[in-house]
Amino acid sequence: MLREPHEGARPFGRRDAVRLIFAASLMVAALGAGVVTDLTPTNFDYAPGVVSPTLIRAPGDASIPNAVETKDAQDRAATAVLPRYDYTQTRAASIAAVQLVELQLDLKPVDDVFSSIKAPEARRTALQNVLPRLTSDNRTVLLNLDPVRWSIVEQAAESSLLAGERGEIRDIDLAAKQTTLARQNIPTNLGLSGAEEQLIAAIITPVFVANSAYSLTLTQQAKAQAAAEVVTISDLLKAGEVIVDQGHVITESDMIKIRFYGLDKSTVDWSRAAAWMLVGILVAGSLLAWLWRFRPEYWHRGRTMALIGLIFVVSVLALKLPGGRAWLPYAMPIAAAGMLLTLLLDAGVGIVMVALLAVLTGLAGLASGSSVELSAYVLLGGFAGILAIGKGERQHYFIQAALAVALVEAAVVGAFGLLGEHDTAGMLQLAAAAAGGALIATVVTLGSFALLGNLFDILTPSQLLELSNPSQPLLRRLLIETPGTYHHSLMVGNLAERAASAIGADPLLARAAAYYHDVGKLANPLAFIENQASGDNIHDQLEPEDSAAILRQHVADGIDLAYKARLPKPLIAFIPQHHGTAIMGSFYGKAREMAAAPFGGAATPAGKAAADVVEPHRFRHGGPKPQSREAAILMLSDGVEASVRSLSSRDEATIRAMVSQILQERLADGQLNECELTIRDLDKVKEAFVGQLLGMYHQRIAYPQNKVVESGAQPERGAE
Repeated sequence: MLREPHEGARPFGRRDAVRLIFAASLMVAALGAGVVTDLTPTNFDYAPGVVSPTLIRAPGDASIPNAVETKDAQDRAATAVLPRYDYTQTRAASIAAVQLVELQLDLKPVDDVFSSIKAPEARRTALQNVLPRLTSDNRTVLLNLDPVRWSIVEQAAESSLLAGERGEIRDIDLAAKQTTLARQNIPTNLGLSGAEEQLIAAIITPVFVANSAYSLTLTQQAKAQAAAEVVTISDLLKAGEVIVDQGHVITESDMIKIRFYGLDKSTVDWSRAAAWMLVGILVAGSLLAWLWRFRPEYWHRGRTMALIGLIFVVSVLALKLPGGRAWLPYAMPIAAAGMLLTLLLDAGVGIVMVALLAVLTGLAGLASGSSVELSAYVLLGGFAGILAIGKGERQHYFIQAALAVALVEAAVVGAFGLLGEHDTAGMLQLAAAAAGGALIATVVTLGSFALLGNLFDILTPSQLLELSNPSQPLLRRLLIETPGTYHHSLMVGNLAERAASAIGADPLLARAAAYYHDVGKLANPLAFIENQASGDNIHDQLEPEDSAAILRQHVADGIDLAYKARLPKPLIAFIPQHHGTAIMGSFYGKAREMAAAPFGGAATPAGKAAADVVEPHRFRHGGPKPQSREAAILMLSDGVEASVRSLSSRDEATIRAMVSQILQERLADGQLNECELTIRDLDKVKEAFVGQLLGMYHQRIAYPQNKVVESGAQPERGAE
């Protein structure tokens, strides 16, 4: 329908509802297939000492008691506890009393000697046999003592023993401490000489015994107390924080965190599955709504919707393949979705698809804690591919698309690396994955877009370039068998390409369609004036209706020849549309003249004007009317080229007037009612036609040599 761009979309009808249900069911089925990875119990056999096969991140914030580290701290505290001994003051006093009695018993023979023998010489003789452990020096000191000094020495010995024995004497220190204890506790207020102190030390040293022994019970109790006083150590984790990096050995401390979150258990993540389905349905619904609202030409074409659905389904399944692995999402060729849709349909569909896939990628990336990064990665990488691929007319566009995707995705990884998401090794690994993914995406695009175009009846730029090659069999036949039609087709192609470029339509499609629009004339070349080199027109001897039938037949013949040549169906559709249901004006006018001739322009007996008895529908083409902007441009180009070629004067004013007339006639006849051409587009088309025709029919300088050429003589060198 000829309308302005701001005009609203058609109401949503029953057929739209059926299409929506079918497309939505397909997409939801794809989402359901993707969610199987969430519903399938997974167990990576995590265990201490095992190398982690994937990056493990914390699903949420948590404070996790770390029994391993707490136990290590308790062990360190217990180890720091010194051995405990059973010393008590009460026990020490009791032992001291016993040892005092023992000392007194040891010294009783000496006391008896000093108390019973008065004679010094006899006393010394008697003292020779007491305290046999004394050294000769100490015995000499003893022999020289009188009863008074002995009494003082004995008192000092008892005091020293009691004082030393009441302090802690550990059994392990007894041998080292006996002499020291004896000397340290000798009273200093008794006026003892050094020799007497040595004698006292010699007497009491053997009497000292340990009053403190190692206690296993007390030591264990002390260790337990020290361990109990250690505060429990907890690990504070944030959602997305790395527990174990991929390829690192899992420690027992790591396993505590893994067990806390239940990551070691084979469980079904129902919440993640529900979230995936909910967001996926919203994404699929948004895509379908956008197509219905902004791309009705795709919405109403089943094969195109199937293509979009197929790319969406494959992309969604690809998003779920990584299964939480750290680097694999970066190597997935998601950018191929946008590039394929740009090549097969248009960049708008590709951008919308990439944006919606980025949303789903972010949701899938929650498993690895990198949702924002992956969304940016897919979105910006996909945009780069769409911008760089263009229409893919040449293979170097694919190379530049691969480079653009790889560079942009690597830049995204680098940006998040600067934010602390990756270390240097991780950035290099992911950048390599990005380069691999970009290469795979480009190879997939290059290898599949022509195949998909054939499967879904979508003309690709490479197909159109190939079909536009003059070596194509049908074009060769046109050149050889119908040179006039071939030249006409070339001129129409030039006009159509320029007009299509002016309004943003597909110029390559318009040119290719123009080359093949009149192939039906191969069936009867001489029936068309451009092929009548002799100047004899067979239609001068035919009835107008017969001539109209012959002219109408070239459309049917063209369709048959195109199918036999296996031209793409979208290109074949241009053949009947290039005439639409337009009237064959020359034959219709001739028929009206012939009908009016017998009556001299008067009314027929039935009361009608003579010319009005001719029924216009008998002189119309079968149609359909142009269904696309390119088909409408082809119709207008065909009419304009034929009309302007018939002009005797081809100055700008004449050409502009003829172009305006042709456009107004087609518009008034309703031939443009079923395409998306707008009034504004028609103005641009008219200016494009005028500019192209002025270039085609420019005036030339009449060189004098031309007269020689016309007379049959050889032109001078350099003449045109």
